[in-house]
Amino acid sequence: MRIKAFLPRCLLMLAGLLFTFAAHASKDHPVIGFSIDDLRLERWAHDRDYFVAAATRLGATVYVQSADASEERQVAQLENLIARQVDVLVIVPFNSKVLSNVVAEARRNGIRVVSYDRLILNADVDAYITFDNERVGELQAQGVLNLAPKGNYFLLGGSPTDNNAKIIRQGQMKILQSAIDSGAIKIVGQQWTPDWDASKALRIIEDALTANANHIQGIVASNDGTAGGAIQALAAQKLAGKVPVSGQDADLAAVRRVIDGTQAMTVYKPIKQIATRAAELSVQLVRGETPHYDTALNNGSKSVDTILLTPILLTRQNVDTVIEDGFYTHAQIYGH
Repeated sequence: MRIKAFLPRCLLMLAGLLFTFAAHASKDHPVIGFSIDDLRLERWAHDRDYFVAAATRLGATVYVQSADASEERQVAQLENLIARQVDVLVIVPFNSKVLSNVVAEARRNGIRVVSYDRLILNADVDAYITFDNERVGELQAQGVLNLAPKGNYFLLGGSPTDNNAKIIRQGQMKILQSAIDSGAIKIVGQQWTPDWDASKALRIIEDALTANANHIQGIVASNDGTAGGAIQALAAQKLAGKVPVSGQDADLAAVRRVIDGTQAMTVYKPIKQIATRAAELSVQLVRGETPHYDTALNNGSKSVDTILLTPILLTRQNVDTVIEDGFYTHAQIYGH
């Protein structure tokens, strides 16, 4: 009887030891699910590559998923990552407003959640890492205003499902409002661009040019994709390079347009920096370490610990910054 009573206790102790070992193994070798809204966009391929490289150096394994601009697909992919029992989810949300349930499911399963570049709203996320998006908008508006201090302006916003697009607009208006109030500039139109789609931006600006008889002196575009669509519409009216257009992300085509003079500026956000910091943050959370945060931002349901990184205004004068950072090679930009 003593032997029979002893065996269950041994088995329980062994199970406890195995559980403890598994927990330590998980902390030593974290498994990260990286959910990206749309890898078909050039920007996110850079994030993926830098993030995976940094996480691998830290001993982590990364599963990458692309939602291809579908909120339903992103939710399904996140549920799959939860079922695979990852330690942490790093999410670039396609729609910032629809992930509260899946985030709650992750937390119930003991999975930490990091909101990457875009803040997930009304959800119990652990941390948020991004560039200062209000500052991005300020840089965009100032870049256009420097070249066109007077005249008609069109505000070409980003995706209405992206919370960052709204924050960027706030930054733009902080710079533009005094010029609007003084009558120096007039906002003749403003529109959001679904999915940040360049072809939709093209049609928006074609319609804006028609409605204003081509009398537009500045276009504040919220990223390089929308800027590309706007510039294509301007080119058809022989206005490319004559109407300053802003951008964001330092896409290769946009950097070349900045050099050519058809795009006034872009905002360079050192992708290696955010991806590396996000990988470090994810591993710290799994290992129970305390990351350094810059501030906290309210996402509608809680105050989220936040790391804010600094964006850089990129013009023809300092365009080689992206070469010095190793983001592009000289040959990629200049073709030789």
